[in-house]
Amino acid sequence: MQTREPSDQASSHSVWMRGLFMLLFIVGFSMGHWLLNVLAILQFLWLVLAREPNRFIADFGNGLAIWLAEVGRFLTCATEEKPFPWEPWPATHGDAPAP
Repeated sequence: MQTREPSDQASSHSVWMRGLFMLLFIVGFSMGHWLLNVLAILQFLWLVLAREPNRFIADFGNGLAIWLAEVGRFLTCATEEKPFPWEPWPATHGDAPAP
């Protein structure tokens, strides 16, 4: 069993700051989940009316799904990198410039 050096352990301040960020991301995750459900309903209605998917909804929904996954990794301490707005919004295939 390995023990951590005292310098490797997180300070009390950094743990509480991470907890604050986690709380903010929990709220954001809940709102993002709700928004993804709304986008799914809108996409279905668009599909019924236009007979083709709305590219904007699909691209934004893809970015939102990636962001939700990034938030999940942060919340479970799988990564220390904070997602958007501390990082750029996740790129999707629709965001890439044409060759």
